Amino acid sequence: MTKDVRPTYYKELIDLQDVDALETQIQSLLNVPIESVSDLEEWLKDEKNLTIKISEAMTGHQVDFYRNTEDAEIKSTYLHDQQVIQPLLMKYEAKLNEKFCESPYVHQLDEKRYGLMRQVRESKVKLFREENIPLMVKEQELCTKYSEIMGGLTVEWDGEEKPFPFIQSQLDNLDRSVREKAYKKMGSAFRQIKSDMDAIMDELVQLRHQIALNAGFENYRDYMFVVKNREYSVQDCYDFHENVEKHIIPAWNRLAAVFKSKLGVDTYRPWDNTAKLMKNPPYTEVSTLMDGVSEMLGKTDSYFADRFNYMRENGLLDLGDRKGKSPGGFCTGLPVSGDTFVFANFSPSFFSLIALIHEMGHAVNGYLQFSEHGPTEDYQHRMEVAELYSHGMELLLLDKLDRFYPDEEDFKSAQREELRRAFTMLYGPLSGDLFQHWMYTNPTHTAKERDEKFFEISKRYGLNPVDTSGLEEEIGMSWAGTLHFFEVPFYNIEYSISMLGALQLLENYQKDQEQAIESFKKGASADYNQTIAEIYKETGVSFDFSEPAVKRMGKFLEKVIQDIH
Repeated sequence: MTKDVRPTYYKELIDLQDVDALETQIQSLLNVPIESVSDLEEWLKDEKNLTIKISEAMTGHQVDFYRNTEDAEIKSTYLHDQQVIQPLLMKYEAKLNEKFCESPYVHQLDEKRYGLMRQVRESKVKLFREENIPLMVKEQELCTKYSEIMGGLTVEWDGEEKPFPFIQSQLDNLDRSVREKAYKKMGSAFRQIKSDMDAIMDELVQLRHQIALNAGFENYRDYMFVVKNREYSVQDCYDFHENVEKHIIPAWNRLAAVFKSKLGVDTYRPWDNTAKLMKNPPYTEVSTLMDGVSEMLGKTDSYFADRFNYMRENGLLDLGDRKGKSPGGFCTGLPVSGDTFVFANFSPSFFSLIALIHEMGHAVNGYLQFSEHGPTEDYQHRMEVAELYSHGMELLLLDKLDRFYPDEEDFKSAQREELRRAFTMLYGPLSGDLFQHWMYTNPTHTAKERDEKFFEISKRYGLNPVDTSGLEEEIGMSWAGTLHFFEVPFYNIEYSISMLGALQLLENYQKDQEQAIESFKKGASADYNQTIAEIYKETGVSFDFSEPAVKRMGKFLEKVIQDIH
């Protein structure tokens, strides 16, 4: 089927409701004889052409659902993809991988172009178990249930029902009593859904543990390291956890003392540990947000602004908050269209501004990849690379925050907050990673033990300098608000690793702005078939999260913050 089923921001060039026709197309790939290297390369092209059509349609359906979790027709289409199409694709992906790996011509393919593909597909052949397909379908159903619950979560505020992101935005309020009220309202909201969140997570942990056992692993953590084809080990992660605790947390404690002093408070409570030193939210209307970000991007590089304006004009941005919209923010690629889509559900706040800039780093990376190499394939997506350009974009625009904060003191406060965020991205996702190591290597843990462990790890890292007395329960259950724990397990440490690279990019920018921006664009358009270290090198930074690297970047970050007088 080649006609466009529905004109929208994505192209639906294949009818996923016609399951028999889809299966016939996939089966035809399995029937193709491969009698030479050129046959194999042609087969790979045909496979890719079909795969990206399926991918764009499914991505569009997923985004449609996240944009409106309460629409029955949209939900039905999305669930059809998850419950019918996804299992079919899993079954045939395994057969296609076997056909590829068993071809006598595989090792005659160009290693630079196809080496990573071969490695990933060989890994998938080893991991595939047919009995895991229904478990993975159930896993996705639970994730959908999580999105529905969070999308429908509202909080009473001054007599009005408000979306949850609105309450989160109030943590930036200058009035400490408002921040405290918002923090406690969030705790009350989580308490209302706690039993549902526990039930979902309990079942996810057991499902994922069984998936790992079926594939021959002791636990889901070890399984996921192979699934992700990580270029570093479990021990490397534990070492990174320790290095950050040793070198970043003491620096964070010193900076927290500075923030506490500026606030003029006797105790530094969780509602003080937010972006609350600017007088007002950076914008009130989404159109104002987009105008300002476009200008900031244009002052950095004309290509950045060109892509943003194109997305704005073509319905590829959904940035406002509303009831029924899934929480969080993300950027996703549309491989047939050659476009990217940015989704965000945030009320006006400093964080929502930074989140959009962050996602535009992903978007620019996506457009550069497409223009240089065509549609990027799933096996090429490594988040340690992707997050380098999102964090990098934040830091390249650090000196342009005066567009939203024209008052000099507000501008300095905004810069400090962005750099404070850099600190939080060094320890926050990393502590989330450690939490997941514990969850999945202790799969029989109870909900109570999970809350206690989350509090313990939070206190070791981000909440180390914070007075948490009397709030142990609220903090312990706050893991429920982290989408990554539910929908993208073990996607956390990549943020912290890539932040070390982004800080190096900032260091380069301070020395030579033009060269740093060109290096950013060169790396963002680099061949993704390379190793992570090679791509980082093209960006002018090092893929290094050893103790010396962590210590050096921690000192650099602390100095940059202190230099903002």
